[in-house]
Amino acid sequence: MLIHRDPPAVRTAAPEWVTGTVHVTSIAAAGDTSRLRIDDVRFEPGSRTHWHRHPEGQVLHITEGTGLMQRRGGPVEVVRAGDRVVIAPGEWHWHGAGPTTSMTHLAVLTAAEDGAEAERGEPVVL
Repeated sequence: MLIHRDPPAVRTAAPEWVTGTVHVTSIAAAGDTSRLRIDDVRFEPGSRTHWHRHPEGQVLHITEGTGLMQRRGGPVEVVRAGDRVVIAPGEWHWHGAGPTTSMTHLAVLTAAEDGAEAERGEPVVL
């Protein structure tokens, strides 16, 4: 067991993965002993990910605010604090804040055996 008492670092998401301002706090990073990754992700109003997919899928737990998400070929859907979203392995999707609201979620995924966590697609056009 390892207890971390120092606060985790917050970083700004890379612009090649998002539109707008997105802050990411890593809770658990995939590495030598585990393929599990957990991030606390805060989307400022109007910000969102690009289209992307995860080889092993992803679970999102919305903790604050109201946001939007979509899977390829489906409608844009509203998500709110308390919602849980299960994204299938390989499913193209995006998620982010509403136009005037912020949204925070916990993102949980398992890296593939080769270490891959996500594949990036094109920016989302609303």
